[in-house]
Amino acid sequence: MPRPRELPDRARVVVIGGGVGGASIAYHLAQLGERDVIVVDRDELTSGSTFHSAGLVGQLRSSVSLTTMMMYSVELYRSLDCGWVECGGIRLACTPEREQEVHRQVAWARTFGLPLETISAGEAREKFPLMVEDDVRVASYLPTDGYLDPSQLTYALAEGAREGGVQIFTHTRVTGIDVGPDGRVCCVRTQWGDVECERVVIAGGMYAAELGRLAGVRIPIVPMAHEYLVTQPFRDRTDGAWHLPTLRDPDNLIYFREEGAGLVMGGYERACAPWALDDNLVDAIPPDFNGRLLEEDWPRFEEIAVASKARVPAMEDVKVTKLINGPEAFTPDNEFCLGETAVGGLFVAAGFCAHGLAGAGGIGKVMAEWIVAGEPQMDLWRMDIRRFGPQYRSPSYTLKRTKEVYETYYDIHYPNEERQAGRPLKVSSNYAWHQEHGAAFGEKSGWERVNWYESNAAGEGADPDLRPRGWAGHHWSPAIGAEHRACRERAALFDESSFSKMEVSGPGAALFLESLCDNHVAREVGRITYTQMLNARGGIECDFTVTRVAQDVFQIVTGTAFGQHDRAWIAKHAPRDGSVTITDTTSRWACFALWGPRAHDVLAPLTPDPLDFPYMSTREIVVGDVPVRALRVTFVGEYGWELYAPTEYGAALWRALWESGEPHGLVAGGYRAIDSLRLEKGYRVWGADITPDQTPYEAGLGFCVRRGAEDVAFLGQDALDAESERKLVCLVLDDPRSVCLGNEPVALDGAVIGRVTSGGYGYTLNASIAYAYVPAAHSTPDTRVDVDVFGTWVGARIAREPLYDPESARVKGLQTGVPTTPTIR
Repeated sequence: MPRPRELPDRARVVVIGGGVGGASIAYHLAQLGERDVIVVDRDELTSGSTFHSAGLVGQLRSSVSLTTMMMYSVELYRSLDCGWVECGGIRLACTPEREQEVHRQVAWARTFGLPLETISAGEAREKFPLMVEDDVRVASYLPTDGYLDPSQLTYALAEGAREGGVQIFTHTRVTGIDVGPDGRVCCVRTQWGDVECERVVIAGGMYAAELGRLAGVRIPIVPMAHEYLVTQPFRDRTDGAWHLPTLRDPDNLIYFREEGAGLVMGGYERACAPWALDDNLVDAIPPDFNGRLLEEDWPRFEEIAVASKARVPAMEDVKVTKLINGPEAFTPDNEFCLGETAVGGLFVAAGFCAHGLAGAGGIGKVMAEWIVAGEPQMDLWRMDIRRFGPQYRSPSYTLKRTKEVYETYYDIHYPNEERQAGRPLKVSSNYAWHQEHGAAFGEKSGWERVNWYESNAAGEGADPDLRPRGWAGHHWSPAIGAEHRACRERAALFDESSFSKMEVSGPGAALFLESLCDNHVAREVGRITYTQMLNARGGIECDFTVTRVAQDVFQIVTGTAFGQHDRAWIAKHAPRDGSVTITDTTSRWACFALWGPRAHDVLAPLTPDPLDFPYMSTREIVVGDVPVRALRVTFVGEYGWELYAPTEYGAALWRALWESGEPHGLVAGGYRAIDSLRLEKGYRVWGADITPDQTPYEAGLGFCVRRGAEDVAFLGQDALDAESERKLVCLVLDDPRSVCLGNEPVALDGAVIGRVTSGGYGYTLNASIAYAYVPAAHSTPDTRVDVDVFGTWVGARIAREPLYDPESARVKGLQTGVPTTPTIR
């Protein structure tokens, strides 16, 4: 029985969890000058998942922010006494598709200055002599990757935290987390007493979900049994203290690193093993599961063991010291779960998905900054706990999605790939019609959404010869081009019911929104405003339209995947006096977009109401038998409306529009056509072209920023500088079939100056279009640059934008029947 701990009565910050995540957060809080911090752990430091981590550290990841965090981790580990071994890392490619992935990763690494290089199979074997190279086509090598001892790292971070004034209490089990009447965390209860506090960080690893429940918060993680083995020494190292690089062979699901003169070998099997779930699929980890492993599971590991012998024949004869089988917390999308929860002041840092050692340094840094500043200091949306919608309150849905990401961990995930687990879940009122007409569905935030209709693949405007080369040709159909052209030349109908919608209302709504939006949104009733909300750094935190539907009622429409984020951001800043109410209205409204030069011909016969209201305004009308709120907006650069009707009227509204439109050549379209159309018009997408790390001026959205001295000051205003050092530019590539997917490096005179944010093919312009941030000094139109598309440098020019209809005559004018010829730059 451990001796009682003498805890302080209060602390500004309480970190729950003494693994590598909690230790790193405490260390970085101390580095920022936070002294009133305590760490509590139910057992000893590292006794959860940390102690049995395999310890590999790879830096290049799938997002800018995560890669930046990993690179910082390596910088930190070099400075600590933590057993860091910078041995380099090799990644093999055994298929043509994996070879393309390697070329893409090497290009991506250039944008960070990472020295990732392509090497031959023979060169890979020279660096890792135990491997056979028979089926290896190519490999990549990053000399700054490596590995370390997880316990050494944790204790080094903990020591640094103590030196900064942090107190650490082991054998201190948390029994409760209190939330005050204001919705903020206020106290942590432990077996040795209570600690009043202002901030709590749940860094409890696989125990995080259980800890979250103490405060009424759902943290969607699943403990997964992950296995690797450790061999006895068998390598001859008498010629010197040389190190093997880490080796990943994703086509065979395996990884290796050295362990003295032996090896560590593990992988990600296709038949995963969730652990410690009760009959309701809720995690139920035994209270005494501390510093322990699970029983060896050789049958489940057999697939990995067989693959390892094929790659490293010595594995056939080596003696195994131990098969490590330890639970690791995975999230439903294989990204970290970080940030402030719905309970004010209650933070989480969990769900490290077996790469927490690689990310621990960066996790600690960004979390400490977030806690101190009150908002993240870089774009962390892909890791933000707010990304998980209400469907993740379901343990069964969470489990389905988590199993899928574990079992496909090493798969090539092509852009536009659609996940399959847990579908269908949320569907629009017109779902059955879409199915009957050949819809190819995608999924976003649980919604089934039409990507395209395969029935259009043989229709007017469909051209199979336009399939892009390489990865861009995956998950593609000629129907995308047919739907794009129909929208430009006739009319197209899109189901946008999945778009997130919210209502901000109350006597304080107008003033409140003015204080958050960079544009003037409290206009007269019936006006629509395109605006951003900014963070304290001036970065774009939200990007949406605001419609004033009544004196004290505003409708906000944002992207399907961003509703959780945007509502949380707005709610965080809302006054607490009851003057503002924020309501999620997504499920209340069906939304269909009717766009194109013949849109008026389709809609006019269905309504007795005049359609003469101008662009960026709204009117309540009737369409057939359906009451409709019509918004004169567009995201494709064509005349038309977004038509909102109560959900129960959705099917009838679609049916009326479809029947009216057939004589005019109306085509039903999907989101892939919308993306192509918006690229030509230069409309930005939040999360790609614009993020919390870019300002409106950098993004080319300076026209949204109000400057009147009489205006209400808005959040982020003081951080803005109209003379930005970098700018988002439009690129037109010389080769139309070399299509960018995002993250490709952009070079000027051989030097990398930026990376692509988004790209695609414009079917009206017959061009490959991309957007990228480059230094303002090099943003002049007609500047020649090069873009690395899968290892080939393709010439491009910086173009004036928008490329399509720069005067927006198509958007603003009333066109009835004959499409006008657009101006194209």
